[in-house]
Amino acid sequence: MPRNISDAVREVCLSFPEAEEFLSHQTPNFRVRDGKTFATYSLNHHGDGRIALWLSMPSGAQASYVKNEPKHFFVPPYVGPSGWVGVNLDKGISWRRVAELTREAYEHIAPARLKEKIGKTITIKTPVAKLKPEEIDPLLSKQAQSVLKEMRKICLALPETSEVLQFGAPVWKAGKKTFASAYAFYKPKIHLSFWVGVERQTFFTADKRFEIPAYMGHNGWIALDVTKKVNWSEVRALTLDSYRHFAGKKMLAALDAQ
Repeated sequence: MPRNISDAVREVCLSFPEAEEFLSHQTPNFRVRDGKTFATYSLNHHGDGRIALWLSMPSGAQASYVKNEPKHFFVPPYVGPSGWVGVNLDKGISWRRVAELTREAYEHIAPARLKEKIGKTITIKTPVAKLKPEEIDPLLSKQAQSVLKEMRKICLALPETSEVLQFGAPVWKAGKKTFASAYAFYKPKIHLSFWVGVERQTFFTADKRFEIPAYMGHNGWIALDVTKKVNWSEVRALTLDSYRHFAGKKMLAALDAQ
């Protein structure tokens, strides 16, 4: 099978001694085994549209690369203040250079005993297979689009609701308050999330389809996996319950009058 960018990233990052891949927030990361991370593979992070590799680099490298070659390099979120460099992988940069930059990142964090074992930098051919749109943004998949179409019918039929994008994913608001959202990760799992209250989360997570989502979970939110099947009666009930929690008195009166 023809190799794509994702294949090439793994080939480069796993070419170094004791390098391993792991998922963090459903994003592929690469680290020295049981040690520090030297690379993160980022696809459309929070809707930024980038196909990129974030690399841990020595002091001063970020400023130099970003200033001199802004087409290929950028300051990534979260890790940028620590000197990491973002590399655009689909803007014409050579894969020989990607391998060299990744080696630089690996050497920046690897212990001396492993750096001595590296040998020659891997020679890698430019990947020719294109990533599918749904591989870059899983919400573009056929299943995700079907789910979003139905969610819009349910959410936007409620009084004073709207749909907006937050971090690249659709959320539905009652007035100014979010009451439902949809998101999908790099390993395409499609989730719908709703407020249920902290005291009810344990009840829901007894069902493997549910999980407590990052960032919002501590505020009483729950996420439902709808990657394969959707019980729309269940989703409507969860949506309505969450809407009622956030809606104002006027909205609730309008809802009850429907």
